[in-house]
Amino acid sequence: MGRTVPARPPRAPVTPGLNATNDAALPSPNGKPRRRQDDGWLDRWALTVSDLTRLTNTHPMMDAIVEEQRGRRIRIGDRWLADFASCNYLGFDLDEEIIASVPEYLAKWGTHPSWSRLLGNPRMYPEIEEQMTELLHAPDVLVLPTITHIHTSVIPVLVGDGTIFLDGRAHKTMYDGAMYAAGHGASIVRFRHNDPEHLAELLDDAMYPSPRVIAMDGVNSMTGNAPDLAAFSRLATEHHCLLYVDDAHGFGLIGERAPDEACDYGTSGNSVFRHLGVSYDDAVLVAGFSKSYSSLLAFMSLTTPLKDALKVLAPPYLYSGPSPVASLATTLAGLEVNRRRGDLVRLDVWRKTERVLDAMRDLGIHTPNTSGHPIIEIPLANHAEIDEVGRYLFEHGIYVTMAAYPLAPKSEVGFRIQVTAANADDEIEELIAVLTSLKERFQLEQLHPATA
Repeated sequence: MGRTVPARPPRAPVTPGLNATNDAALPSPNGKPRRRQDDGWLDRWALTVSDLTRLTNTHPMMDAIVEEQRGRRIRIGDRWLADFASCNYLGFDLDEEIIASVPEYLAKWGTHPSWSRLLGNPRMYPEIEEQMTELLHAPDVLVLPTITHIHTSVIPVLVGDGTIFLDGRAHKTMYDGAMYAAGHGASIVRFRHNDPEHLAELLDDAMYPSPRVIAMDGVNSMTGNAPDLAAFSRLATEHHCLLYVDDAHGFGLIGERAPDEACDYGTSGNSVFRHLGVSYDDAVLVAGFSKSYSSLLAFMSLTTPLKDALKVLAPPYLYSGPSPVASLATTLAGLEVNRRRGDLVRLDVWRKTERVLDAMRDLGIHTPNTSGHPIIEIPLANHAEIDEVGRYLFEHGIYVTMAAYPLAPKSEVGFRIQVTAANADDEIEELIAVLTSLKERFQLEQLHPATA
């Protein structure tokens, strides 16, 4: 029935003469001593992600301790770097107006009322849900602590013992949610990334039981591109499916189009659905405030009957502790700032992103980003150079997101640049200068002549 079964970690190669079950005889892949003699099973898991394990243990841009931050400059050890690994696209984490809003809420509510939402909700929760319903032009909104909480608790409820049609490049947290659902009897069927024709072929097959959920990303976290959402929405309606979209990187950044919009990101930052003019019919939008709004909180847009059902079916609403008061406060303050000057902030992000993309085109450096959104992946022509490339960037004062295998397929191993409103223009120019010298020293994927 197309069900995906999670792979077991493979056994490490066994040296002749050694007992294959003797985990203590297996070498530790990260060179660290085991806490217990029978922890060899952890080593086998680590071997499945050996490239990532090695980088995490040896590379200055992996698992780093940030000692200090000044604007978008960070200090790691004694080295200051321009930070292009932040996902705080709107710079709200450093916005003085938003920061100043927090003490009043803390004085009123303390740091963390510990009721689960089922027991009690500080007034801030319904205020956020009401304002978000208006911003998104959605039927209703439900707020929960994180997107990961939503995926792992809500996807199993939505699909039951039916079928999840999961995009081949769906985020790992969405995959994990699907696997939770599989444990409750659901089947998982993968379709090729952003390929509505392949999905249509699968949906035509009556062997996959209902309920049916199509699960995919909005703005992709690596390429920065959005899917053909209208095509997937039509398929959901035609085949009586629910379309489930995680727009973690789009919400707050892109929004509805308008004749007087300041830039190609549209207005209001109210998600990929509004940006592409797609209806919420037969759809659930999931996104978070942790990126553009720099707050530990997430939400779903959904119908009111589904919201009421999830209040007694979704474990995070029933059992989990709430988001900190400071995050609720910064969400409310961020929504106010977004209303008054959000489009000007987005224009600034767009301008800085265009400067980087224009420079990359001039240099002949390829990126899969065709949207102009501030998520710029740069693949390496030789994936084995990821360690050296990362060290070169670090030594030249640029901090980025390393995209090592298996975080990215080997054909796409490289690094990801995220541009935010808080990156100063001189930092943008520093980045371009380092990319220029990087291209001369390492093998980056080149633009095809037609693209250039």
